[in-house]
Amino acid sequence: MIQKPKGTYDVYGNYGKNLLYLRDLIQTLMEKYNYQYVRTPMFESSELYHRGVGETTDIVSKETYDFIDRGDRNMTLRPEGTAGVVRSFIENKMYGEASQPIKCWYYGTMYRYERPQSGRFREFCQFGVEVFGTSDPLADAEVISIPVNLYKLLGLKGIKVNINTLGDIESRKKYRETLLEYFKPYLNCLCEDCQKRYETNPLRILDCKIDKDLDIMKNAPKISECLNDVSKKHFAKVKEYLSAMDIDYEINENLVRGLDYYTHTVFEVEANVEGFGSQNVLCGGGRYDSLVETIGGPSTCGVGFATGIERLMTALEYENKLPISNNSLDIYVIPMEENQKNYSLKITNILRMNGFNCDVDTMNRNLKSNFKQADRLNCKYIIIIGEEELNNKILTIKNNVTKEEIKISEEELIEFFDQNIASEN
Repeated sequence: MIQKPKGTYDVYGNYGKNLLYLRDLIQTLMEKYNYQYVRTPMFESSELYHRGVGETTDIVSKETYDFIDRGDRNMTLRPEGTAGVVRSFIENKMYGEASQPIKCWYYGTMYRYERPQSGRFREFCQFGVEVFGTSDPLADAEVISIPVNLYKLLGLKGIKVNINTLGDIESRKKYRETLLEYFKPYLNCLCEDCQKRYETNPLRILDCKIDKDLDIMKNAPKISECLNDVSKKHFAKVKEYLSAMDIDYEINENLVRGLDYYTHTVFEVEANVEGFGSQNVLCGGGRYDSLVETIGGPSTCGVGFATGIERLMTALEYENKLPISNNSLDIYVIPMEENQKNYSLKITNILRMNGFNCDVDTMNRNLKSNFKQADRLNCKYIIIIGEEELNNKILTIKNNVTKEEIKISEEELIEFFDQNIASEN
């Protein structure tokens, strides 16, 4: 039997319903924030990710799915969303639009060759946002508020923001030199990856999962020691705006994030999820004021975040917040005999076109079996169509909760359900 590739999974049933509900909830939230939807290709030129994400990141050096297409071009399945959105921003000249800043959101599959584990797959889905064209720290705070509010809407508790600053280019350069000097005597104590990072991007040593408990890591210089006044003022404003929105945050000076392009604000948002252990982080992001220019566009500020949908769904499951979707069906239509199917389909179609979630029996069940099916579908109302209903165009409506039955004419159908179902939703 042919099976799905390792690190992938099938979406179906109630899990599929919950995923669609979550996507719709995200779309509604993004409309409230006035963000526009953007979709980029699932594969792009490999050069985009090498230049954008960074040669020294684990994503590019270890995890990308790379291939050569029939035109002998080096292509990569997208491992994250930001680089592709930046490419689209440049290619479509969004920087020239009159309405600024450009505020985008995306939702789609990503691909990384990594060890599969709970809530982490090789094919996975991310929701993220990107804001281009403003250096105002207010934009940083607004971006941070999006996942915070999403997780609260979903019923997760203990939402907290871990935040740090990497400073501007000048501050980051000074910090890099400070770290090089500090770690030089301890190179032999670091893991193989960190020894390479020392040469390429010493800030990423602080993000190491292997060496994180070493004393040399705990005693490493802090970025706050290298910040200039501009960077300090930016970070102070971000914290001020978060407080204005009553968003809890904690400064974590070891937080650097795993991507090379961040400047100024970096953050992660966590929730108190029972069973997740010490790693409750659900999303991360930050500001990247030089990324657009690095990829070939004009000098443009940017800030964004991404959250993994699978990890979020796992968190909801652990916290008993599933199902998040309304799994009930509005109306189930039962034709009693073969000659009543045409009329049943007509009624079903009318109901669907008037906005009701509706299904009709196609298995030729008897009435008792159809009532059981209506219960399985968590159906609110049942319409029974027999010979009398067909001839007189009088419909038998059964409330599947109270079990009460009434008869109404076909002309009264939509008005009845508008009053009895629309008012419930």
